[in-house]
Amino acid sequence: MNYLVTGGTGFIGRFVIKNLLARKGAVVHALIRESSRDKLDDLRKRTGGTAENLIPVWGDITEEGVIAPAALKKLKGQVDHVFHLAAVYDMNMDDATADKFNSQGTRNVVQLVNALGGKVTLHHASSVAVAGRHFVGTFTEDMFDEGQDLDHPYYRTKFESEKIVREACTVPWRVYRPGMVVGSSETGEMDKIDGPYYFFKTLQKIRDSVPKWIPFLGIEGGVMPVAPVDYVASAMVYLAHQPGLDGKAFHLVQSPPPTVGDVLATLMDAAHGPELAKRIRVPDVQRLLPKPARRLARRLPIDGLTREISKAIGVPISLLTTINYQAVFDDRQTRAALKGSGIKCPELHEYAEKLWQYWEYHMDYDTDVPRKLIQRVRGQVVLITGGSSGIGFATAKKLAAAGARVILVARTEEKLKETKEIIERHGGLAYYYACDLNNMEAIDAMADQVLRDHGHVDILINNAGRSIRRAVVESFDRFHDFERTMQLNYFGAVRLIMRLLPSMSKRKRGHIINISSIGVLANAARFSAYVASKAALDAFSRCLSAEVKAWNIEISTIYMPLVRTPMIAPTKLYEYVPTYSPEDAANMVCKAIVEKAKRVKTPLGATAELSYALWPKVNDYILSRGYLLFPSSAAARGGGKEQRPTAEGIALATVLRGAHL
Repeated sequence: MNYLVTGGTGFIGRFVIKNLLARKGAVVHALIRESSRDKLDDLRKRTGGTAENLIPVWGDITEEGVIAPAALKKLKGQVDHVFHLAAVYDMNMDDATADKFNSQGTRNVVQLVNALGGKVTLHHASSVAVAGRHFVGTFTEDMFDEGQDLDHPYYRTKFESEKIVREACTVPWRVYRPGMVVGSSETGEMDKIDGPYYFFKTLQKIRDSVPKWIPFLGIEGGVMPVAPVDYVASAMVYLAHQPGLDGKAFHLVQSPPPTVGDVLATLMDAAHGPELAKRIRVPDVQRLLPKPARRLARRLPIDGLTREISKAIGVPISLLTTINYQAVFDDRQTRAALKGSGIKCPELHEYAEKLWQYWEYHMDYDTDVPRKLIQRVRGQVVLITGGSSGIGFATAKKLAAAGARVILVARTEEKLKETKEIIERHGGLAYYYACDLNNMEAIDAMADQVLRDHGHVDILINNAGRSIRRAVVESFDRFHDFERTMQLNYFGAVRLIMRLLPSMSKRKRGHIINISSIGVLANAARFSAYVASKAALDAFSRCLSAEVKAWNIEISTIYMPLVRTPMIAPTKLYEYVPTYSPEDAANMVCKAIVEKAKRVKTPLGATAELSYALWPKVNDYILSRGYLLFPSSAAARGGGKEQRPTAEGIALATVLRGAHL
């Protein structure tokens, strides 16, 4: 079959084209503006298309005729289905923009479809926005003009564009009304911050500052008609090929829809944050305020107050105004048509963790870059081991934003490539080298290749590491734990230093930063293998520092606290103790770079070091209490159920934030 798709380079469009190309013998003609020629290769790459089955048609929906007469002549009578996905979705757009792209654009596409002739069917991507912002009750798939309030350019023009299809289309048509489209339920992939994503940063801040065991107060509001993009695309393509559905509309939403409170609670759970134990309805918030505060709130201009709230929590006014959205979209017609296809809209809780992980890795790119950091690293070559996740990735983002040439080193090439693309997408410069840092010969080969490619390394950050939380008394038959921890954390780091040091000494400049652990200062129980390997690197660095001082080479050691990274994820206990975020850790690395600090540690680390020097027995007593209060993992105990820490243990962890327990 032959298809013509408008908006194919957009988010939903890419998924629709991928679904279409999966059909045997499918040829997709993608409408692309001349100014977007550079998007064709990326579209083919993302959808698996080729020059033979994904063919560009140059045109613009805002221009009369849409495509050139010659292109129309070539396609006339040859197209079976037209998917009209092109539109502008911007809750801050003005009326003129909305009219130009959404209303007039749809009118132009309908005229094009009418001119194509043959047995073509138009599939129009509308939106649940046709119900307006203030509709209350159930909005069914056969409802259209129900007197709803269309007080916003987007809602109004989505309503108008659907009306144009209904009244002006002379060929068969079908309308699809997706809800609030979120990322893929399979991969989490999303293209921009929108809808519930505006809450992610606030939820992340809560997670990073509030222990999981503390019940947190959430809010309850209206409903959020969410739907993952892969469901929307696969449902559209399936329904487009089923007989007897012309002239109908289909709601593509989760049914029943989650409330605002449900969405926030589900996302917080996906982020491994505290439970939103109690929810308060928005209208009830005012009643909680003292009477003087209520009187003041009534005197404040609503627009101004809304703007301040919007600014404080990072959520656009357009989303805040729909937080009590009361329209429920009945999708019975859609579910009946999809019966037997295996296509159904998953519930948010089934894929929320994938959405969160994708956002945190790909989209959470807020980097606060101090001026001094830019002055220090601009144009510098910085090599970061373990650079594809956790502390290494957070550090790489900051340094790349400050103008450094970042070299990422880790074991998995696919993850490194993905990390490089993320950094470059945000304007940074990155390179990657896949290397197993347990393999000494592989380290030599990688370092030599880096020097050949870049000439030198200005700053080396030894960040890659392995952590094992297991008591010595549980390790009598696990000597390999000590060997492999030492191999990566100590020997791997030393090997890389020794391979790059000759180049630094020749240039008489360089900076080596070793990521150590707060455990070296605090002597944490259950971490003998890990702490010993970090202590060995610490001792090596102290000795080396005096030797290379004359060559203007700085050595810094960072006694990193417990950081929420993939490395600690297997230890479920850490979900209940306060940790540092990767961004906090990256700031410690940047401090070491800017100040060329000999040692960087947290206040707790400094206190632990002092207490052990002055009162070692007191230190041992506190750590012994922690050892008894915090259970070993199920794996260390030889099986069974994971145990939660006691209230006393949680209290101790809160006091000793960032300590390994």
